[in-house]
Parts: sequence; structure tokens; C-alpha cells
Amino acid sequence: MNATSGPLAGRVALVTGASRGIGLAIARRLVADGARVGLTARQPEPLAEAIAALGGSAHAVGVSGRADDPDHRAEAVRRVGEAFGPVDVLVNNVGINPVHGPLLGLDLAAARKILDVNLLGTLGWVQQVCAAGMAERGGCVVNVSSIAGFTPPSGIAFYGVSKAAVNHLTACLAVELAPAVRVNAVAPAVVKTRFAQALYAGREDEVAGAYPLGRLGEPQDVAGAVAFLAAPDAAWITGQTLVVDGGVTLAGRSAG
Repeated sequence: MNATSGPLAGRVALVTGASRGIGLAIARRLVADGARVGLTARQPEPLAEAIAALGGSAHAVGVSGRADDPDHRAEAVRRVGEAFGPVDVLVNNVGINPVHGPLLGLDLAAARKILDVNLLGTLGWVQQVCAAGMAERGGCVVNVSSIAGFTPPSGIAFYGVSKAAVNHLTACLAVELAPAVRVNAVAPAVVKTRFAQALYAGREDEVAGAYPLGRLGEPQDVAGAVAFLAAPDAAWITGQTLVVDGGVTLAGRSAG
């Protein structure tokens, strides 16, 4: 890992929800591409382990807290700025889905929590980095969405509703923040992480059989797409949601 070379050399990134899974893979790829990275997560212990895996404090800094807490968002942006400089790349990866089942039985308090984290938290992080100067200096935002935002998923419908809103938020922010800030999203299908395990555990071959590319996603598949959207090669791309799904939506299937 070399922060002096690569397409993101000299850039400072902030990746939310990055102690494991997709978030950690994104952070790892951004560091490999030359960026120095701030990571957030709920718990400090796994966050410290993630920092060590990324090569230590020369490459990454961690700030623990809740993504829906405005004070945490402010502290994270401030601490990353103190360690490495202003945030150039924001990756909104954190997301939750604490419920499973039909919409008619959905607990509305849980639904509000999903929106607080997945949608309003995403907007709050963008507001925070822009208030810290990104709106004037320029930069880019990549939101991690889901194909559940396009195709009604079984059992996790309200999660899909929140991600559909993230897709539209991405487009609205892209228009509002242009030309200084680019805003895009990636929408993965089922990726082999602890978060998505309920969608494939015990039946991975069956689920993967619906994918034209013949396998479920790996965290690095999403990380590569995020790295592309964050890099200069994507300088004329904004307001887009890039589907990263092994072709499963082409086959007319949902997320799980």
C-alpha cells in the first residue's frame, strides 16, 4: 500500500461503516489506490483491527460512533481533517436492515430507524463534508445502494424502499452540488458478507444459480466499482447508480 502513487494519490477519503465487509474492502482498495482513509463504525475494537489491516495510522484513522448521530458525523470529519486534511472522497457505505418480513407487519419504529441511517444518515454525511469545505473545493461522493432499490425484494421490502430513496437522493445531490462535487452510487446484488448472509446461507449454489456470471458478489467487486467512480477516470460521470450484480437483474430476479 503506497499513499504516494495511484489514481487517488494525495486524496483523502472517508468511508462509513468500514470495519468489515464491503466497507473494509472499499477502504482497502482506496488505500491501495493511493488515498489516505478515515473509517467509521459502531464499535471501536473492530475499527482498530481494520486500521491495523490497512497498514496503521499512516494510511487510516478510525472514528467510532452511530451513523445517525450528527455529533459523530461532525467529529469524524473533523478528526479525518486533522489527521490527513479535508475529505475529498466520501463513501456512504453504512446501512442497516433490522427487520425481515412483509410490509403490513412492519414495525414503524424500525422503519424510521432504517430511514434515519440509510437515507437521512447518507444526506447528513454529505451535508457535513460540504459544510467542511467540499462544496467549494470540489470532491466526490459515492453512495452504496442496492438492487433492492430497483426490484422488490422478498422479506426486506422496506430496506429496498430506503435504497430506492438513496438512488433518487444521489441524482438530486448530483444536480445540486455540480459542478464542484460529483455524486454517484453503486447498487450491488447479494454480496458474501455477514450483513447479507441471511439471503444465501445454506443455499449459496441455488442463489448463485440465478446469476448469469454464476456466482455471488465478493466485497472487492463493489470496492472496484467505488474506486472507479472516485477516480479521475470518472470525472464526467455524476448522478448515476451503477448496478454491480453479476447480471441477476437482467435475468429478472430480485436481490435474494
